[in-house]
Amino acid sequence: MSPGRNGSDVPLSAGPRDLFDASSDATAVVRADGLVLGWTRPAEALLGYRAREVVGDSAARLLGMRGDPVRVASVAVRCRAGMGWSGLVLLRRRNGERVEVDLRVSASFRLGPDECFLISARERKQQWTVGQSVLDGFLTRSPVGMAVLDVQLRYVWLNDTLERFGGVPREQRLGQRVTDILPGMDASTLEALMRKVLLTGIPVLDHEYVGWSWADPYRQRAYSCSFFPLVDADQSVTGVCYMVMDITERWKARQLLMLVNEAGTSVGRTLDMARTAQELADFAVPRFADFVVVDLLESVLSAQGQGVWLPEAELSVARPLMRRTGMSSVREGCPEAVARIGDTVDFDPVPRQANLLVHGEPIFVPVIDPATPLWDDEESDRNTRVREFGLHSLICVPMRARNTVLGLATFMRSQNPVPFDADDVLLAREVVARAALGIDNARRFSREHTAAVTLQHSLLPHALTGGTAMEVASFYLPANAAGGVGGDWFDVIPLSGARVGLVVGDVVGHGITAAATMGRLRTAVQTLADMDLPPDELLAHLDDLVLRLSEEEDDGDGDGADRTSTTVLGATCLYAVYDPVARRCAMARAGHPPPVVVTPEGEVSYPELPAGPPLGLGGLAFEAAEIELAENSLLGLYTDGLLLGADRDMELGMTRLGESLSQPSESLEALSSSVVRHLVPVPQPDDVALLLARTHALSPDQVAEWDVPLDPAAVGDARARVIRTLEDWGLAELAVTTELIASELVTNAIRYASGPVRLRLLRNGRLTCEVGDASSTSPRLRHARSTDEGGRGLFLVAQLSHRWGTRHTSGGKIIWTEQEIP
Repeated sequence: MSPGRNGSDVPLSAGPRDLFDASSDATAVVRADGLVLGWTRPAEALLGYRAREVVGDSAARLLGMRGDPVRVASVAVRCRAGMGWSGLVLLRRRNGERVEVDLRVSASFRLGPDECFLISARERKQQWTVGQSVLDGFLTRSPVGMAVLDVQLRYVWLNDTLERFGGVPREQRLGQRVTDILPGMDASTLEALMRKVLLTGIPVLDHEYVGWSWADPYRQRAYSCSFFPLVDADQSVTGVCYMVMDITERWKARQLLMLVNEAGTSVGRTLDMARTAQELADFAVPRFADFVVVDLLESVLSAQGQGVWLPEAELSVARPLMRRTGMSSVREGCPEAVARIGDTVDFDPVPRQANLLVHGEPIFVPVIDPATPLWDDEESDRNTRVREFGLHSLICVPMRARNTVLGLATFMRSQNPVPFDADDVLLAREVVARAALGIDNARRFSREHTAAVTLQHSLLPHALTGGTAMEVASFYLPANAAGGVGGDWFDVIPLSGARVGLVVGDVVGHGITAAATMGRLRTAVQTLADMDLPPDELLAHLDDLVLRLSEEEDDGDGDGADRTSTTVLGATCLYAVYDPVARRCAMARAGHPPPVVVTPEGEVSYPELPAGPPLGLGGLAFEAAEIELAENSLLGLYTDGLLLGADRDMELGMTRLGESLSQPSESLEALSSSVVRHLVPVPQPDDVALLLARTHALSPDQVAEWDVPLDPAAVGDARARVIRTLEDWGLAELAVTTELIASELVTNAIRYASGPVRLRLLRNGRLTCEVGDASSTSPRLRHARSTDEGGRGLFLVAQLSHRWGTRHTSGGKIIWTEQEIP
């Protein structure tokens, strides 16, 4: 007997591993269209067809299975390329019986004008047998554990590999069941699967399970089992054979990958450093460790959120201050911990690696020797807790992200008897790295949020005063951290003539850009208000400013290419001017909610003001409206964040606001605070600003006014009336300067303007002198030369008064001055 094809001495019977033999194999010649041209005697013996029954007919009827044109075409292409093909095919015998054959198709060749193929076939039978020595060596030395069990599922035979897997000697297994030998290996499930195989005869492949074995009772192992029935010659099931492979490494790698993926979804879900650190500790216990602490650098947790930049050679101090930020244990209350959450801890790495945070690799102590202290001081609390609670394995991982040192995470085991291994170190590094990214994101967000809040607070007014015209109070509630800093603002601006300007606005968007834009708009409103512009004109100028800011933003983002649209920095605004003499309030709004008015009797109303477009659209006009306010009326200006609560219903919010403002309160400060807390009980994604003003009116004894004829002789009478009024008000010390101011202003009005001319004195926090005329020309302050005969009037007025200015009215202009009252 010649050697087999595998080069061994194993005798092989005739089978598909032998070369096809044309003298004994069934052979036929088939034309490319499937017509049989030649038929041999072995072919007659194999299928029972004589040559005259087959030659000249299609070979398709010889198939014992459904035709597959695609497969036939691919085989033909291969054979035309000069290569043959072989495979298993079902053929049908003459008596209808189907037979499985090994089929071989030769490369195509020409027979006259026809393309033909030589096809050989051999019935598939028992392929090979091996000697006992080969079989014994294969079974005993195979890396796959194998066993044979009888129909009662008792061990009949097993190989050395399976004996080594279970750690139970062969003599103790034979005649016993799996449940008797390995109760911790999920034996009941295995026996249920084997009974199913015995009952159905269908094999079970690649069943994975996790358990332990006596060979290594403290470490989990993973196995893959396959079961198939054993049958005798009469097809009776005589037992079951199972094969076992140790897939612990593959299973552990899969578990590690699953843990890493789970950590990605469980750790770092918020932009909160403390919460992320605690999420890391909670995730690792008890999945990975029995006790976990996370300590972050104090500088990371500070308001500035500064870490340590890795390119620096060392930390600024040898033992940087850290704070316990996250902690978890399998024992309730974390009794193993020396420091609690929030406590400061000294950086004292294990074992004494001072540069661990910046340049060190993770510290791995697989087995802690209780007799050898981990820390320098043998009697330290840390060493005592290690011995007391049986902490026997440790991993310390520095927390670093984006070239920044953040802190240190420590993992320890006590109740879990299995020590950490090298794979656990890799897992700890990966999980800590993901947590470090979350903490670094939170640190950056916290730092930017703090900067934005600081900028915003610096741009809002720190003190408000309405003078004698009104009592004012405000309340500002920032958006939650997730929403970011908004662009809401408010202001109270003293104006000439004892009037007061009230403004509230809201810049679209959040963040530092919104806060900076808010500051620019607030400054612009103050500047425009000082020009005594009516509310509608002020909003028109403010709209132009927002358009310019949008164009600057658009130009800054571009690269010089032509752009067809600009970036709109949207904003809304409401501006109101209250006159305590006339008790009237002029208002205009740019896409902002209307103000709320509460009368002294408690009636609530929302004045119908023209809505106006939001700032930044351009090309649309703003309209002003004027209402009369009774003394002690309450005027409320607010942003939409106050109304849009959880239900996001504007009308319902306006109703709730009116009801809250109509409630009695000791002071405006208390009222503003209670209203916001009631309407917005928890922080919202948008800022909330509320400005309240209680109006007052100037009494008749605080106002004096006269019409002045267009006659230079009337100036003397005006001076005399001013002196008498100031003496009646008890302000005789201001009589001389006020007489001079009134004389200059009235003289200029008579000389350069047109009538009527009106002189008015107001006494509130300051003494105001106003002279109005019908001319729209504003006076100009000049510095006269020594040779000039005139031009010094307004210069003297400016020197004698605290401030002075001009405001235009529908009928002309008013020149006003203010003096401090001693």
